[in-house]
Amino acid sequence: MSAALNYAKTNGETFIEELKTLLRMPSVSTDPAYEKDLRQCANWMVNHLKEIGIEKAELIETAGHPIVSGEYISDPARPTILVYGHYDVQPPDPLELWDSEPFEPVIIDDHIFARGACDDKGQMFILLKAVESIFRTSGSFPCNLKFLIEGEEECGSPNVMKYIEANPDKLVADVALVCDTGMIDEHTPTIVFGMRGLLYTEVRLKNADRDLHSGSFGGGVANPIHVLSELVAGLHDENNRITLPGFYDHVLELTDAERQAYTEIPFDAASWLAEVGVGAALPESGYSVAESITARPTLDVNGIWGGYTGEGSKTIIPAEANAKISCRLVPNQECDAVFESLKAYFNANVPASMEYELHRHGDGRPVIMDADNPAMTYAISALEKTFQKKPFLVRSGGSIPVVAAIKHNLGMDAIMMGFGVESDRIHAPNENFGLERFRKGVESSIRFLEAYTATSST
Repeated sequence: MSAALNYAKTNGETFIEELKTLLRMPSVSTDPAYEKDLRQCANWMVNHLKEIGIEKAELIETAGHPIVSGEYISDPARPTILVYGHYDVQPPDPLELWDSEPFEPVIIDDHIFARGACDDKGQMFILLKAVESIFRTSGSFPCNLKFLIEGEEECGSPNVMKYIEANPDKLVADVALVCDTGMIDEHTPTIVFGMRGLLYTEVRLKNADRDLHSGSFGGGVANPIHVLSELVAGLHDENNRITLPGFYDHVLELTDAERQAYTEIPFDAASWLAEVGVGAALPESGYSVAESITARPTLDVNGIWGGYTGEGSKTIIPAEANAKISCRLVPNQECDAVFESLKAYFNANVPASMEYELHRHGDGRPVIMDADNPAMTYAISALEKTFQKKPFLVRSGGSIPVVAAIKHNLGMDAIMMGFGVESDRIHAPNENFGLERFRKGVESSIRFLEAYTATSST
């Protein structure tokens, strides 16, 4: 066992206590009420980077929440690793569904429960503890390190994207290292090599300048909720394919080899459905569930509202109806083109008597990494030694906008070794993280860093 691995094992309890401190900070990025807490968390992160050996650590101010930046240059001629993560978390609501306080971490059955336990404080902390373990036992680091830890990932990463576009020279590296993804199951190590992109929009239909009495106007004017419901229903056909004009024109289709690889992944659709209490799957016609949720584009209505929804009755024809609509996009699809296609759909189908507005709230590009990147070999080996099982390389159905920016703007691949599973309940009440996976995450990251830097530094 290397000295760094032994250090991590010896200091495991200290790592968990430090993680608890981080989890107690309610760094909710979407709610302005938490602005002070976010800054407190960012400052704590800067100090912690310095404590583990990254002396050049600072806050980068943005138009929103600050970026935590760190840099350690051992030798400019040596390779550089860019470590990415985020310190912000989702809102804890609904609070009544938590079994414990969301920002007071508790450990039950070797799982730590708190908002951010997995997404992404717990996973991001894995990388920091791996770096610390190597620093503490060698006194230095065998390659260069840069840290980009943002506070807006949960609200679309708008300002870190601008920072990346404006400062590519500051972020030059050979490879990025990200721990914000998941495993097929808690015993099966997994490397994500592709992620879907995201387009998020909101549509508003308006028919009158006020709610109308249904006894006076019912049967004589269009009802915005009826119209919007029909429009939403028309966005998919009977095969669960999206009807937007041109939506599939540039989709990168799966090769026969890729489809064969999907059959070898130990994905149990029945267990996946049972985990969340869903009775039946509805994949795109012609594709498996696993393919549909990771490698095919989607369109989903995330919320729909309008009219009266309070107690009792109120007989109105609502003045307006609203819906939030998001698309997960796959390689070769462009957010601008899909947004224009959605706009064309509403232009063609909203009645002339009705006004509509379509707003674009955020987006992120899809991305595919080079599975033959030499760093991938070290990641595969590190996970295999830790879990005693060869990892699977998979695509993720989720989106991390900054990972796509790292690939497209900075020209580097990202090694996405994540350790979350569905039962961690990210974005939901009772979010948690298995501490055995936390420990194995630290071990795997140490093994990767030591192997990659040793070979690259010779």
